[in-house]
Amino acid sequence: MTDAPLTKAEDRRRARRIRRFDNPWLNPKLFWGAGLLLGIVILGLLGRVFWDPDLVFVGSAMPKLPPPGFENLRGQGGTFAHPLGTEGSGRDMFALIVIAAPNSLFVGLLASLIGMSVGITLGFTSGFVGGRTDDVIRVLSDVMITIPPLLILVVFQSAFGDVGLTMMALLIAGFVWQSPTRLIRAQVLSMKQSGYVQMARLSGASTAHIMFREMLPNLVPYLFGSFIANVTTAIVTAVGLEVLGLGPQRIPTLGRVIYEAINSGALIQNLWWWWGIPTLLLAVMFIGLLLINLGLDEVSNPRLRKLRL
Repeated sequence: MTDAPLTKAEDRRRARRIRRFDNPWLNPKLFWGAGLLLGIVILGLLGRVFWDPDLVFVGSAMPKLPPPGFENLRGQGGTFAHPLGTEGSGRDMFALIVIAAPNSLFVGLLASLIGMSVGITLGFTSGFVGGRTDDVIRVLSDVMITIPPLLILVVFQSAFGDVGLTMMALLIAGFVWQSPTRLIRAQVLSMKQSGYVQMARLSGASTAHIMFREMLPNLVPYLFGSFIANVTTAIVTAVGLEVLGLGPQRIPTLGRVIYEAINSGALIQNLWWWWGIPTLLLAVMFIGLLLINLGLDEVSNPRLRKLRL
């Protein structure tokens, strides 16, 4: 039995779907993930404009107020003056979130950016130059990847005390460069025997030109995927340190808010908004990063693209 012929409307819909998947960068996962992260950034930017940032200081409001529509253990109801309630020190939760969420995302992005920069340089150098240089970089990355980063960071911050966001990102970056180094080295080893690389060598192009002008553009999807994975690792590491009471002490971050909630007995007092809202925001952040990573996997691997006609 032959299939019925398509109508003009169905044919147009089919053509639109095909055109949409002609460009692998246009996929829903990538857009939804980027939208979630962009929403957190917009929250931080617009929140500082339309909401009083001074409410982040201790004693700015009555402590332990719930969000509107809820009551705390003392029977106090929430007010729309504090839409996400207040925590135990009288700080407005919305003001805390507006400042803390972008700070946590900033640490992850900066640590990943530094780690990727180091990884790209070492990976290309190791794979393309080879020899003793390759041996040294490969052994160094293999040794560093076996060291538990959280343990080292706990010892360091316990010894040196309070650190800022930038210093924390630098410390974490020291443990997120190994994976991109190994990934890029493996890709470069398989690419440097390609015809266009050999032609560039014969034309007298410099090593830096071949590595960063000829080979690097072909690795963009892999690099983006590795970057997003490193952002996730950096945020998890930062939150782990902050929940242990380390990291920045005077700068609000999502991990710091959760630590203060746990340390003040918010779980026992049923102050769910104190720890629940930053936890939910972290979950949204990780879901956004996961969706971006899945979208980038589809960009770099054509077999993962599903053409629904």
